[in-house]
Amino acid sequence: MPSPGGKGRRIRVGSMAQVMVCIVMGSANDWPIMQGAAEMLARFHIPYEVTVSSAHRAPQRTAALAHKAARRGVQVLIAGAGGAAHLAGVIAAETMLPVIGVPIDSSSLQGLDALLATVQMPQGVPVATVAIGKAGAANAGILAAQILALQDPDLAARLRQYKAELAAGVAQADATLQAQLQVQHDGSPASR
Repeated sequence: MPSPGGKGRRIRVGSMAQVMVCIVMGSANDWPIMQGAAEMLARFHIPYEVTVSSAHRAPQRTAALAHKAARRGVQVLIAGAGGAAHLAGVIAAETMLPVIGVPIDSSSLQGLDALLATVQMPQGVPVATVAIGKAGAANAGILAAQILALQDPDLAARLRQYKAELAAGVAQADATLQAQLQVQHDGSPASR
């Protein structure tokens, strides 16, 4: 997975002709967390780009990114930020596209500040907010895939397969646990 870098540069993965998801981070330091979104998008064969912008340190850049996204073919934006975490909200205020916010644990408040800043949006400026950190980033990638799958039957089939794999993993974990419990039960004094 590429690491974001280069001033004003966006890393693109997948079809160069049609980036469908834009992953935006408030800092390049957020990449180890936001990489989970990229991994899920790659799993579902969704072309995406990765970039850094800041609601506070580069507000014009962030607004321009949001304004131009739809014209470039982007259909969903995923924004990850820590601390005051206004990135997703600023982007949502500047576009009609769906915005998924990922709160990042980057402060002494362990991501609670980022969660509240991302989820508490005023009426009329929605941000779909996922969990704090790595699980949230992965879920943001999955949620973006689910949004796109509404218009893409092949993607919907890949998502169904993924959900079936999750269910099979749970069934396997239960079977393993039941076998372990049976061995413990069979070896206990009460079963003799």
